[in-house]
Amino acid sequence: MIRSYCKINLSLRVIKKLKSGLHNIQSNIFILNLFDEIEISKLKKKSDLVIFKGQFKKHINPKKNSITETLRLLRQKKLIKVNQFYKVTVLKKIPVFAGFGGGTSNSYFVTKYFLKNKINNKKIIKELEKKIGSDLRVFKHQQMYQISLRQFNKFKKKLNFYFVLVYPNLRCSTKMIYARVKNLSKFQKDVTSNVKSKNNFIDIIKEDKNDLEKISILKYPKIRKVLSSLSMQNKCILSRMTGSGSACFGMFSTKKSALLALRKIKNKFPGYWCVTAKSI
Repeated sequence: MIRSYCKINLSLRVIKKLKSGLHNIQSNIFILNLFDEIEISKLKKKSDLVIFKGQFKKHINPKKNSITETLRLLRQKKLIKVNQFYKVTVLKKIPVFAGFGGGTSNSYFVTKYFLKNKINNKKIIKELEKKIGSDLRVFKHQQMYQISLRQFNKFKKKLNFYFVLVYPNLRCSTKMIYARVKNLSKFQKDVTSNVKSKNNFIDIIKEDKNDLEKISILKYPKIRKVLSSLSMQNKCILSRMTGSGSACFGMFSTKKSALLALRKIKNKFPGYWCVTAKSI
């Protein structure tokens, strides 16, 4: 079984719109212990069979998705046999269109499986980024500072935090949210990847922001209510939206405080997907 982990953006600054149409961003990113489960087996057929299971499967096109596109590219580049096809079963535990990078994560970890854990082919990475998502490299490290669209600095000290994750059942279009960006942030030097003190890191993150948060809130006011409720939980360090949304998180230093907050958030929003997760 392959574990395909999710990411959260503790901060996200939109720096510049590039000629490619993408935006140059800077972000503090954690990989969390929330993951999709992927199983792969060989098929004696002339096409791949990709099956999605779980509560979030209904929002995924079974014929064209990050996994079908990844298999197609790997076959084109002869990194897997042209005449060998596979059955891929994905148990979706990560909400889609939420800001967790689930689809890109699936592509990364499937590629890692077929390349025997050696994703060091820059051409393949670039091709996958074009077809799947520009955040593909995010999953190479566990905790990092994204200094530009395709440049990441791994944290030198591992930082342990717990999170309450809330998905308010709103499917945010990344393309649509970025299209509404009007005010750009200034480029910042990397001040977090070398941080050795947990408290110092907290101070830096608190001073940062997610430039997409206000845009998503204007489109989906429910996000503001989630963020406000998370921020009011005892010992919540900060509450913020991840990526282009609509998922939000509350950040805590201990598992106990996160679990207590989760209980209250579930009572407040009984129809929303709410879980706890830990940085890895």
